Amino acid sequence: MRMSCDTGGTFTDLVVEDGADILVFKSATTPHDPIEGILNAVALAADHFGLDSAGVLARVDTFLHATTRSLNAVLTGNVARTAFLTTKGHPDVLVIREGGRSDPFDYSHPYPSPYVPRAMTFEIPERIGSDGMVIDPLDEVETIKVLKLAKSRGAEAIGVCLLWSITNNAHEVRLGELIDEHLPGIPYTLSHALNPTLREYRRASAACMDASLKPTMNRYLNGLKSRLAGAGFDGRLLMVTSQGGVMDASVTAAAPIHALNSGPAMAPVAGRYYARRDAGSDFAIVADTGGTSYDVSIVRQGRIPRTKETWIGQPFRGHMTGFPSVDVTSVGAGGGSIAWVDEGGLLHVGPQSAGAAPGPACYGRGGTLPTVTDCSLILGHIDPDFFLGGKMTLDMKAARDALNTAVAQRMGISVEDAALAVLALTTEKMVGAIEDIAVSQGIDTSSAVLIGGGGAGGLNAVAVGQRLGCTSVSIPETGATLSATGALMSELYGEFTRTSFISSQMFDPSAAKVIIDDLKAKSQTFIAQYGHGSISNTIEIAVEARYPKQVWEIEIPVSNTDFGDPDALPALIKAFHDEHRTLFQVSDDGSGIEIIAWRAYVRCRLRQDRRSDVLVAERKIDLSRKIYAKEIGWIEVPVRRTDEMRPDEPLVGPALVESPFTTVVIDAGATVTRTVAGGLIVQL
Repeated sequence: MRMSCDTGGTFTDLVVEDGADILVFKSATTPHDPIEGILNAVALAADHFGLDSAGVLARVDTFLHATTRSLNAVLTGNVARTAFLTTKGHPDVLVIREGGRSDPFDYSHPYPSPYVPRAMTFEIPERIGSDGMVIDPLDEVETIKVLKLAKSRGAEAIGVCLLWSITNNAHEVRLGELIDEHLPGIPYTLSHALNPTLREYRRASAACMDASLKPTMNRYLNGLKSRLAGAGFDGRLLMVTSQGGVMDASVTAAAPIHALNSGPAMAPVAGRYYARRDAGSDFAIVADTGGTSYDVSIVRQGRIPRTKETWIGQPFRGHMTGFPSVDVTSVGAGGGSIAWVDEGGLLHVGPQSAGAAPGPACYGRGGTLPTVTDCSLILGHIDPDFFLGGKMTLDMKAARDALNTAVAQRMGISVEDAALAVLALTTEKMVGAIEDIAVSQGIDTSSAVLIGGGGAGGLNAVAVGQRLGCTSVSIPETGATLSATGALMSELYGEFTRTSFISSQMFDPSAAKVIIDDLKAKSQTFIAQYGHGSISNTIEIAVEARYPKQVWEIEIPVSNTDFGDPDALPALIKAFHDEHRTLFQVSDDGSGIEIIAWRAYVRCRLRQDRRSDVLVAERKIDLSRKIYAKEIGWIEVPVRRTDEMRPDEPLVGPALVESPFTTVVIDAGATVTRTVAGGLIVQL
């Protein structure tokens, strides 16, 4: 048995893989103690199996976990007081950043503060050149004085980024030894070991961010391991990473920056699988609607999207992680997003969210502000007596009172029309988020299948798909826990990078072989150390390359790593031209390329793909419910329970399809069918 848990802003999702069966559970997230929410979800699973928590955890061999703990820590500044050590004469790496601005003519925003303030930035007397030669030796006497000064200023963690440590790491390594000797117990991160990328700001930002998270994440992971063990778990704990894979908890604790965007990164993994299974498509728009945000990614040609431009917060105003990660765009349009009217009478949805505490007004936990969930309840989309399968009863009066006070009265419209307006605006925000990605990547959304995930995903997934002109909408049977399900499908992941400049016009096959052999050796070591229990392993080599003198690189997989083969280099150059043309609609096919860095991706597959036949429960009764529709008013529509639908039974909209964890609104003009695997396919 395996368990996967995703701690979200409103609910903690738990997915249990028991042989061929996949079971889904949800419990309220407990912000004051997220581990309590995890154990509550485990208790729900234990009740299902007729066991106590210890009994069910004793059967679990692998526990996978995604959390926003590290992300929230960075966003709120609740991290360790961190010192930044850099080469003498270059203290402004984190201040200058990369010089970008989202709007060069907008001076209304102050210049962003660096991740580590200048008061905690310290210059180390040393210098290494771009060729790896030592220009100024490391002055250890002065360095020890700097370390003591950092400690006197309250340093709780240390990020180290010295110039050109990617070509010669000797000074960074020695600096790490001096920290161990003179500041024992203070965690630190060396940039060349964590992120050996070319650009200084990205290495420095990654090193400081990682170091600042180590005390927080070590406490969290140690607490999680000890409390799971105390509850009866004696298996392997894996953490979800921003790169779309999983790592051992011990590896994540040593480099917690990998867990920054762990939750959203899993939705594309699950979305790719369901798009192939239910729609036979390698082109999918994956939308995961949680309580706080709407997370969107696009899978093309079966490839999980990745980006090197990963910012925490707004681009150029926030902080860059420095690492490639799964490309996910988020907007504040989740089920718990709050509807409000500004002073000019304009309606807004989000980005504020009711979260888990107090939650939407209809939860009856003290919330007084209307949310998207409240509006769906008012419109009849959600059955107040069947929420979470009947385990939670929603308060219709509280929802109506909240929306009436905050929106309807201020806009001079009825509560029902206000709810319609909120849902319509939410849909447009979602469509806008998808169109922004599609335009930037040159994608025609009309040929894609939309994957509707998240507990609130079904409320307007069909409306979003219709607006985009998608071929179909897929609501997987585990769609309400899409990210947690993706973690079960993911692979153990490792990544190794070597920065080394090689031009195709002066290409040295023997130098390339040395680099590739070194990367493969590190990958094999990773497999031997962490890949136990995997059913297969793969090592993929890629390069970061550019046209001569370009500023930015793109990543190209290396299909033939034997550059002794005369066809290997031309094939790589052609692949670069093709990818450049795909991304930017232009290529210089007669030009050579420059390789800046080499990268190895190692993946250990942990499970076989499973497919089970749909289980159909006996239909108890043909249900119906009144919903409020635009320009029509209240109308009676059929309601089906997902587990009672037969695969060959089409249901024409307007209609509703319910499961314990989500409701799918089938708008007019759409037809829904249950697939043989248990999900829903909506033809638009």
